[in-house]
Amino acid sequence: MTRPRRSHLFMPGSNPRALEKARNLAADGLILDLEDSVAPDAKAVARDGIAAAIAAKGFGKREILIRTNGLDTAWWADDVAMAAKASPDGILVPKVSSVEDLDAIGRKLAELGAAPTVKVWAMIETARAVLHAEELAAAGLDPSRRLSGFVFGPNDISRETRIRMLPGRAAMIPMITHCILATRAYGLEILDGPYSDIANSDGFATECAQGRDLGFDGKTLIHPSQIDACNAIFTPPEEEVARARKIIAAFELPENVSRGAIRLDGAMVERLHADMARRTIAIADAIAAMGKG
Repeated sequence: MTRPRRSHLFMPGSNPRALEKARNLAADGLILDLEDSVAPDAKAVARDGIAAAIAAKGFGKREILIRTNGLDTAWWADDVAMAAKASPDGILVPKVSSVEDLDAIGRKLAELGAAPTVKVWAMIETARAVLHAEELAAAGLDPSRRLSGFVFGPNDISRETRIRMLPGRAAMIPMITHCILATRAYGLEILDGPYSDIANSDGFATECAQGRDLGFDGKTLIHPSQIDACNAIFTPPEEEVARARKIIAAFELPENVSRGAIRLDGAMVERLHADMARRTIAIADAIAAMGKG
């Protein structure tokens, strides 16, 4: 199933008003957070609040992920136990750096009887994770690990590696493309990390466009004000969708069914362009469906 993942908004689990407001936001997904945005003494309250919010439903077709605390923390066991019972679309686990981490997560979800629909998203935010991105992605071929995708975490990578976070992210592009290639090689999705300067709308739009062009499926967000711009940038333009439909229609003509390449509007179009067109159409149709029902 193709589902749009243009915008995934972090929402603090310790803020009941934010969780309630999330039901009416235009984000494609929500990441109900137990980690960075929740103080240590509020973890238990946040856990209960997230469980209650999911049980109350009302999130529509939005993808619901719970970001747990890391496997090496005192809160991990309680976080994953709550998530297994609440049954969101998935859990987002910080600082996954090895296949052993993925195995531990998969085993724990199985022990807790989590539904098969509860998937795992790995935050790629350590030097080791970036170096072994292909190994991590390949491990997702084993369904017991439940791996659906990566979330690239530039801030923690910057802290660990001392690579500076500068406009344009030139120093990070090799790492970004390495992680994107790993996900595409093994059929996973990947989301870009958040843009922290909420007031800089131009800088945010530029980074969204860069992320789209690099191949990210969408972007994680830290403020509702970022949703509309992010959705617009990651939505295929109408002319691109129209062109995609024209390519598919051309290849479906009886005289073109067996051909590997055709001439369309003065340009050569190959079967690979038809595959790309189908993806564009599927995303456009899924985005349209988000607004219905």
